[in-house]
Order: sequence, then C-alpha cells, then structure tokens
Amino acid sequence: MRKKLFTGSDSESQANVVVNKWVKKNPDNTHISAVAGTAFGICLFAAIMGAIFMDNKVSDLVIGFDVLGLTVIGTYLLFAIKVAQQWEKAIVLRLGKFHSLQGPGLFWILPIIDLTPTWIDHRVMVSPFNAEKTLTKDTVPVDVDAVLFWIVWDAQKAALEVEDYRAAITWAAQTALREVIGQMPLADILVGRANMDAELQRIIDERTTPWGISVQSVEIRDVIIPQALEDAMSRQAQAERERQARVILGESEEQIAHSFSQASQAYVNNPTALHLRAMNMLFEGLKEKGALVIVTSSAVDTMNLGGIAGLTTLGQQQLKSQENNNLSL
Repeated sequence: MRKKLFTGSDSESQANVVVNKWVKKNPDNTHISAVAGTAFGICLFAAIMGAIFMDNKVSDLVIGFDVLGLTVIGTYLLFAIKVAQQWEKAIVLRLGKFHSLQGPGLFWILPIIDLTPTWIDHRVMVSPFNAEKTLTKDTVPVDVDAVLFWIVWDAQKAALEVEDYRAAITWAAQTALREVIGQMPLADILVGRANMDAELQRIIDERTTPWGISVQSVEIRDVIIPQALEDAMSRQAQAERERQARVILGESEEQIAHSFSQASQAYVNNPTALHLRAMNMLFEGLKEKGALVIVTSSAVDTMNLGGIAGLTTLGQQQLKSQENNNLSL
C-alpha cells in the first residue's frame, strides 16, 4: 500500500484545523491578553539568560530548578492575567460554580481552579431575522424581513439562564414575528408598520427579560407578497384612481353648471344684454377660427342670425349663376 506524504502546507492546514476546534471548545483561551503574553515572555527570557550566565558556574540541578521555576511563574501569569475590554464582562466560575463577574479592565484568576467560559458584550447588538411564507389573518402568504436591536443589561443572567443567548433571542424574535403576522390582515401589515414594530418589541422583550436582555427596537425592513396578488392590487389601485378622477370631473361639471345658473340670472329680464353677449361670442369665434357653425337655438332667433344666413346663401347662389353665364358667353 502507498503511504500518503504530507507537505509542509498540508501539515500546517491540519494544525490550524485542530487549533480552531480546540479554541471553539475552549473559549477561555481566546482571551489571553497582551499583558499576560508579555509577562510570560519576560519570564522565559529571564530563564534562558540565567541558564546561560550560570553555565559552568553552578551545578546543572540548580540551573534546571531556576529554568523550571521561571517557566512555571511565566505560565501562571500567562493564564492568570486577564483583560476585559470596555464593553465586556467576564463570567468567572470557580470549580464549576459562579464566583464573580469581572471587567472591564485587568483582573486575576486562579488557573485550573477558575474558568472564564463566557465573555458578555454589553454593546447594542443587531440581529436580522425573517418569516417566510407566513399566512396573515386573511390567509395571504407573505415574506417579512426585520431587524432587532438589543442589549445585554445583566451579564450573569445571560450567561447562566440560557445556553446560547444570541441564538435564543433570534429564535424568539422569529417566532414572535410569525405570531404577529398571523394576527394581522395584509392591509394592516402594509400600512401600519409602526404598530407592528411596537407589538413585536413588546412580545420579544417579555420573552428575553428573564435572560437579562432588553430589546431596544424592532424595524420591519421589507414585506414581500405574491406576484399575482401584487398585480391584482395594482389593478385595483388603478381602478380606484380612475373612479376618483370621474368623481372629480362630475363635481367640476356640477360647479360649472351652478356658476352658469348664477350668471344666467343677469340676462333673465334683459334681452338686449343677452343679444350683445351672443354677438360677442360670435365675434370671438370668428376671430379665432375664421369660420363658425351656428346651431339652431334661442340665441339665433335673438340675433336674427337666421335671416342673415339666408341672405348670405342667396347672395352666394346669385354669384355662382353669374359666373356660369359669363362662362357660357
């Protein structure tokens, strides 16, 4: 059988995988501070330099004890000194029981006896969550995307009351979103997003308060409805706009008719004014168009336009007959 040979890069990649797995299983080791590393380096350097200076001057047993002692001190400092950032709190367990809450800043623990398995971030956290194909109160499937803003106000509860508070708050937010969607019709979801945000914040905050987590706000980012329903709503909106346009046009016609009715009162007992108004309308029409079609009405009788039209027609016929006679001669 052939033996597989590993190059240096393969060995390094395998070592990185092992280290990453060990770090995930031992989160306490990820917070080795620069102060602890420096102290360990100083002790190790002192052990090496002491061994060099004491070589051939004292016995090897003394040199061994000196190197061993400085190495042990450096190792103790490496794991005993911890530094929490300004936004962090460290949970210290002593022999498996809660001992204290440390940070921010520099603090000490007893290696092997004490353990810091959890580091709590006190900054405002952002968690996106969604609900896909969730039925509304009027049985319409919708997809809703939202964002949750929350903060840990009690690090001890967040570490001891729930296994993974980040995953827990995400699942709590998602189930609350599905619950709220099922209680609201589609119209309220599309229009009343502020009310939906407030209701979600109230429900999620009630669920996360025992974990030491406070919900600051919930914001709905997007609501996606089926394409067929979106097209139907678009046609409905277009029909509604057309209906409103026709209603406005009818109201305008009613107002115009009312204005004409009021204006006609000035001509009721004044035929001369009506005659002058009709002549003015005729003049304006001829001035703009150069031709005018007169429809039989009481205004024609008032202006005696029928006789004028008859004389005009008779004159035109006589002119045509004279032109025909001239052509025959």
